[in-house]
Amino acid sequence: MEKQISCGEEDGSGERGLLHTWRGYSYSTTPERVLLSRPVLQAALGARHGVLLVEGGQVYSFGELPWKQNQTSSVVTEPVLEAVLSEQRVVFVAAGSAHSGVVTEDGGVHMWGENTHGQCGLSGLSVIPNPTPVGVLNSVATPPPTVTILEVACGDQHTLALSAKHEVWAWGSGCQLGLNTSTFPVWKPQKVEHLAGRHVLQVACGAAHSLVLVRCLPPPQEPRKQDKCGQCHQLLYTMTDKEDHVIISDGHHCLLGVELDSGEVKSALEGSPDQSSPTEPGPSMPAQIPKSPTSSTNPEFAPPPESTPASEPQNQVPASSQEPVEPAIEYSAEPEAPVTNEEVCVEASETNTSEPDSCRATGGKSFPYPDEQAVKAYLKRLSDHALAEHTTKTPSTLHSAQLSSDRADCFTSDPLIPVAQSVTPMGSALNNLVVSCASAVGERVVSTYEALSLRKVIGYWVPGEGRERVEERLRQEEPIQGKKSSSLGDIREEEAELSRRLSLPGLLSQGFPYIAVAMVTDIAEFEVKESASSATTEVSPRLLRRTSRPRARAIPLTPGGIIEADAHLPSLQTEVWSWGRGQEGQLGHGDLLSRPQPVCVKSLNGKEVLRVAAGAHHSLALTAQSQVFSWGCNTSGQLGHMESPTTLPHLTELSDGIRVWDIGAGQQHTLLLADGDCIQPILYYSGQQVKEVMEQTEEEEQTGEYTQQPVLLPFCMNLGYVSSVCTGGRTCAALTDRNVMGFIASLHELAAAERKYYCKLSNINSLLLQPLLKLDSLSSALGQSSAGLLQNLIGRLGRLSQLTGQNSASLTSFLRRSRDIRGLVILEDAHLFLDTYSEYCSAVGDLLVMGGFQALVKPCHDVFGKGAEVVQKLSKCSEEGLPLADILAHLFYLPIKHLHEYGRLLLKLATCYEVSSVDYQKLQDACSKYESMALHLKRRRRKEAEYTLHFWKSFPGKMTDSLRKPSRRLICESSNKALTLQNAGRFSVNWFILFNDALVHAQGMVPYKSLFSTHHVFPLATLWVEPISEENTGLYGLKVTSPEESFTLLASSPAEKAKWLRSINQAVEQALSGLGHDGIPPSTGVTQRADPPISRTASYTFYKDSRLKEATYEGRWVSGKPHGRGVVKWPDGRMYTGTFKNGLEDGFGDYVVPNKNLNSCDNYQGQWKDGKIHGFGTFRYASGEIYEGSFQDNMRHGHGMLRSGKLNSTSPSVFIGQWQYDKKSGYGVFDDITRGEKYMGMWLDDQRQGNGVVVTQFGLYYEGAFNNNKMMGTGVLLSEDDTTFEGDFSEDWTLNGKGVLTMPNGDYIEGSFSGVWGTGLKMSGSYYKPSLYDSDKEKAHALKLGRLAVHSEEKWKAVFLECWNRLGCDSPGQGQTTTAWDNIAVALTANRRQQRDSPELLSRSHHKTLESLEFIPQHVGPVTLEVYHTIRRYLVKACDTPLHPLGRLVETLVSVYRMTYVGVGANRRLLPQAVNEIKSYLSRIFQLVRFLFPDLPEEGGSLADPPKDKGGSDPAGKQLESPKPGCVVSSSALLLPVLLPRLYPPLFTLYALEKEKEDDVYWECVLRLNKQPDLALLAFLGVQQKFWPVTVTVHGEKQQVLSSTKDACFASAVENLQQISTTFTPSDKLQVIQLTFEEITQEVLALLKQDFLWSMDDLFPVFLFVVLRARIRNLGSEVSLIEDLMDPCVQHGEHGIMFTTLKACYYQIQHEKIT
Repeated sequence: MEKQISCGEEDGSGERGLLHTWRGYSYSTTPERVLLSRPVLQAALGARHGVLLVEGGQVYSFGELPWKQNQTSSVVTEPVLEAVLSEQRVVFVAAGSAHSGVVTEDGGVHMWGENTHGQCGLSGLSVIPNPTPVGVLNSVATPPPTVTILEVACGDQHTLALSAKHEVWAWGSGCQLGLNTSTFPVWKPQKVEHLAGRHVLQVACGAAHSLVLVRCLPPPQEPRKQDKCGQCHQLLYTMTDKEDHVIISDGHHCLLGVELDSGEVKSALEGSPDQSSPTEPGPSMPAQIPKSPTSSTNPEFAPPPESTPASEPQNQVPASSQEPVEPAIEYSAEPEAPVTNEEVCVEASETNTSEPDSCRATGGKSFPYPDEQAVKAYLKRLSDHALAEHTTKTPSTLHSAQLSSDRADCFTSDPLIPVAQSVTPMGSALNNLVVSCASAVGERVVSTYEALSLRKVIGYWVPGEGRERVEERLRQEEPIQGKKSSSLGDIREEEAELSRRLSLPGLLSQGFPYIAVAMVTDIAEFEVKESASSATTEVSPRLLRRTSRPRARAIPLTPGGIIEADAHLPSLQTEVWSWGRGQEGQLGHGDLLSRPQPVCVKSLNGKEVLRVAAGAHHSLALTAQSQVFSWGCNTSGQLGHMESPTTLPHLTELSDGIRVWDIGAGQQHTLLLADGDCIQPILYYSGQQVKEVMEQTEEEEQTGEYTQQPVLLPFCMNLGYVSSVCTGGRTCAALTDRNVMGFIASLHELAAAERKYYCKLSNINSLLLQPLLKLDSLSSALGQSSAGLLQNLIGRLGRLSQLTGQNSASLTSFLRRSRDIRGLVILEDAHLFLDTYSEYCSAVGDLLVMGGFQALVKPCHDVFGKGAEVVQKLSKCSEEGLPLADILAHLFYLPIKHLHEYGRLLLKLATCYEVSSVDYQKLQDACSKYESMALHLKRRRRKEAEYTLHFWKSFPGKMTDSLRKPSRRLICESSNKALTLQNAGRFSVNWFILFNDALVHAQGMVPYKSLFSTHHVFPLATLWVEPISEENTGLYGLKVTSPEESFTLLASSPAEKAKWLRSINQAVEQALSGLGHDGIPPSTGVTQRADPPISRTASYTFYKDSRLKEATYEGRWVSGKPHGRGVVKWPDGRMYTGTFKNGLEDGFGDYVVPNKNLNSCDNYQGQWKDGKIHGFGTFRYASGEIYEGSFQDNMRHGHGMLRSGKLNSTSPSVFIGQWQYDKKSGYGVFDDITRGEKYMGMWLDDQRQGNGVVVTQFGLYYEGAFNNNKMMGTGVLLSEDDTTFEGDFSEDWTLNGKGVLTMPNGDYIEGSFSGVWGTGLKMSGSYYKPSLYDSDKEKAHALKLGRLAVHSEEKWKAVFLECWNRLGCDSPGQGQTTTAWDNIAVALTANRRQQRDSPELLSRSHHKTLESLEFIPQHVGPVTLEVYHTIRRYLVKACDTPLHPLGRLVETLVSVYRMTYVGVGANRRLLPQAVNEIKSYLSRIFQLVRFLFPDLPEEGGSLADPPKDKGGSDPAGKQLESPKPGCVVSSSALLLPVLLPRLYPPLFTLYALEKEKEDDVYWECVLRLNKQPDLALLAFLGVQQKFWPVTVTVHGEKQQVLSSTKDACFASAVENLQQISTTFTPSDKLQVIQLTFEEITQEVLALLKQDFLWSMDDLFPVFLFVVLRARIRNLGSEVSLIEDLMDPCVQHGEHGIMFTTLKACYYQIQHEKIT
């Protein structure tokens, strides 16, 4: 079982798993040892037999075994092996009265023994001699899967099984099965549907009743449940307005849910008084009406909502889904007699019988009474009965049988119910409200508000002792209940009292953890375990109004549930459910009724039950506080107390300090395993003394002697370490381990220490905190801040307490289990414990520092009297005469000592292992973690808190008050003059105080501490300190730097200097690591650096700096200056997010400035330099304008584009061009979309000034001078129809002065003109009609266009200048090539880094382009063709990405070109300017390229190679075969392939407009001539017959050319020529023409079958045929484009001749006459 063989164990491996059995408790009793070869792991005892599970999974039986047929005697003294199970590995055994069951490793069940009632789950046999498998099948699924079982429990006639899914299965006979059936026996295991959806932890069977331990349901995720029932869709809540109060009812009854109630009240349900057999009611029956006086009084009796169809377990449950929904009765029918729900209550006495008539359901109404008369009569009977009961019963009896229908009861039965551990929220805020108002009219409103008023609910973790005191108080209050008054007067008084309590200031109305004061919010989801929907509650509207005020939330606390290690820790939030026969009160519901369905034992809610046990007719529950509750039959004193009635759970009477941790319940006795004062566990027995004489009769036995309270079994010390006990029949058994001083002893010591510690924590809560919290004046005594801190402390203590309780439960079960050391939670989840202790210690320290313990002194005196003995006793303080505040502090620091205990016991465990083993190492490590944490908390954190408190006390005053904060701790201070300020004034006094979060510098003029006039706080996160060397000065100085100040401190000695330097640095390091005052616990393994980093992330608010005053910066710092990424927020809403350098914005940043007038924001995104907007960026103005371009010193400067648009229209105007100091200056294009005009020209100070061109959407064209934003001076104006005016202008479109007006037909007028163009013009001058001979003059007129426009070299200078600047040159061509390449590398790297941060910005191909650009084309010497191609390829890639300066340039040029010549700019008169602009781009980019590659020859120069190929080649890389000497370098060959494809659309549009007329004539001809068949056309064009094709290939077949054949001749050449429209650059287009010629030649050669040379006369007609058949629509435009942009060096070569041929064809076609 144990792997460890310890060097420290005295008795070798020791003896494990020894079993001893005995009967009774007399001194003469001696336990017998059951001798077996293997250790016993588990024992189970039945009425007269027992079953044992031994190591290895084998099972033995002993005792009376009448079912064994082959046995000679049915009594077996020695255990016999159940051989049938030898193949199986058994993990769990159970024994009933006369049958047994085991669970195997794979989750299978085997049963044997008596089976008359089906208790073995096998039909057809009355006795099962040997273990036989029982199939537990889930019949819901098909095929039904086998259910895996964890454990079984056996009773007299029934068996329960707990599945791996934590559901309960039952078989056998009797109502104790909890099944919806009346047919017994149940042979086949069936699921107990009533517990569906719940997490069952343990099952136990009595003779005829069943118990289960259920983990409470966690609160559901969604805070609100629906408002309608999932079944019948009725509202779950109703609200009825009365004159001065409101009745809120959440008691909805679903008539569709099938719910079963006790057999005794079935007849009431079914409406037939004579019917008593327990049958299932039909679905139409009202499922949740009050079935009898009894059941209507006790919420426990009503079946829980889960019994509605299991398929939707909780959707229709209006409220806490794990408790039964109490029937609600709405009394809104009679307004004049408002009735509160408590009037419907009755004492749950044991004599009540059902009253079927009064409970019969009427029709389909949910109202359970036939008429109002019946109600009144019924109520009268109830109150009379109640009064009678009051007079007859003693207060103590009354307490036990108290009413539990009114809402208050759920609190008052245990006012300290753990709100946090409760699980189910109340379904909605409305329920919260109802509960929070504490049912202002509850019949026991006093107790209710006691429970609810905030001082009480805070006890959200369950106390151990101290509960009785409250119950005692309640008993005294009980007689008051006799009044049963429900007058409104009482309600109002009680309501006033309640509201007085509810509106307590400060402490408790501020949202303590799990305090349900947050009325309408769902703060704590009031998770009290009482039936949330218990009947109608009346609430006054005033109270409703008051409670609906939102509450200030205090610090959000960790929720009560354990966070991480939940899986390893048992839950403390449990409930006990019981069902079956209840004649002896063994169900614990306060009556003697049976229950055929599981019902929650309400009075155990919140008691943290860990284990239940069922005797024949009594029940036990063991709690986490090591207490035992018992109820049921007490004829032999087996309950361990003499309390009455025995129908409700009561605590067994054990002396103080006895902590029970295992329980067993037999036929008439109880056995308890407990910790006492000695090391070994001790045994207590209560119940019947068993005589040794076997023949005694039953009667004698009944009258025999028995215990009044549990007695100690004297022999228990001889047994060794008992690990578990079990009982059955009249026998007791104990499993023991003998392992003195070794492993087992250490384990027991660890578990016992944890149980003791948990009880201690519970006592602190119940004896100290709870009474204190009941004090009304507590919050006022503490004050606002301390109240919040106390609240936090209680929360942390609750968390610690809960963790301890769970760990103690875990250790207890660990002793019963395998005991593999790796299962210890304190080992596996040490961090959970360490964190919890660390948080708790901080909470205690915070309260201490703020003087909270001093403030608690008066409340303690008020509650506990002057001596406050309770506090003294709890704190176990050894020192005499300490003030109470110190004793309180000592008390709350006590838990820290428990960490030492963990360390000590883990070390003790470690000594049981080999030093080299892994387990030893693990224990050793954990031990050192706990020890070092304990020392850190005790020595450092506690000392710091006490030192700080002493400091605040020593220096009272305004300054210290303003500095005093809970989490602030003092590290050192210079009141001893050890540290002074350098260069301080003679009379000034400087005092430096170092806290864990700030350095405080206080100054004053008089040397009294209280008179310090000013102080400044320097946060540590932004504090840099460095020592100043002493060599030159001889002073011990420290230089302190903060964001806005730096000063020098002088220490009095080297030691002081070192101390302060170390202290400040350590404090800064801790502040930066976010540990605050926690420091770095040594256990965390975080090594502390000597010095905090110079570069760090921190937040700081400026107070001096004029630019940043009151702004908060959050981000990176270096030596006192913002440096790196950060965010600045100004109080007026401005915000900058981006990079900083030396305290100033530098790099990329996003800046937002709110504009209150326009209710919008200005937003800038882009580059910054030295705190100013500088570089490229985008500025979105609040007015809707957007500027994209360059900035300098916060101004628009350089090239940029401004779009202006009102509202949501697309920008009505766009300007793109040069800016200087925020104004348009230089060349720019302005597109006024609203007026339909575009201006291209020079600007100065935002005005058009200098030469420019204006085109309008109506075809007007003006070029000329502008002045002061107007057309002023000489200009040329053309209209769409070619009417031209050349002369003087004074305003826009206004002629004024001399000029010439030329008509489209050539007539012109010379003279003086005035007037606006387009309206009547006044003129005086001469009219000329040119003759035919003056045509030359007219031509001269037309050629002058463009003279007055801006020269193309002057355009876009800013764009090129920016590119030069990016390369590191001040002006074009001035600079170092190496610098340029460095700048390119920097730009690419920076952009790639940015791309790494946001990869979505770039595509994958883009990413590859960037990678390839990292290689710079290197070469030495003159440029060869190979180098030239490398350069060309580099340029193509560079121009492909905007991240490269050249790419950026190209992208900008493309956008400005499109802006200029698209839209209104598409005017045919702009074509020459557009062409010249492209040529100018080429020459200027070529200049940049030659700067980057200085060895490249200039324009027209030759490469240094012997002639191989033509240099300028198209992008596809096809070389042009021109017989040119050498290779010529030209800008167009190098750059046009990159540039032209992007500029092609606007450019070609201009060509098409210019050539429109000619192309129309040409096209008409093409269409006409193409109507003819091939041969006719060839003949018409004069092609010689020998060139006429005879056969042609069509779709791969040769065909004869007939006279009708069309579009077949020279088809491949035609197809080739058509591709001219798909290419962009002139060189590509020429390539197409060349290929067309080659195709024609190929075809003719095939025809003639001999060598052949073309003459132009032969070639021209054939080519003309091909051009006609190619049908190129805009051939004129193509020809013009080639002509304009053709590489000059190509003009006279082969390409030039071919191009001339094409051009000739074009003119020929235009003038072709068809004869």
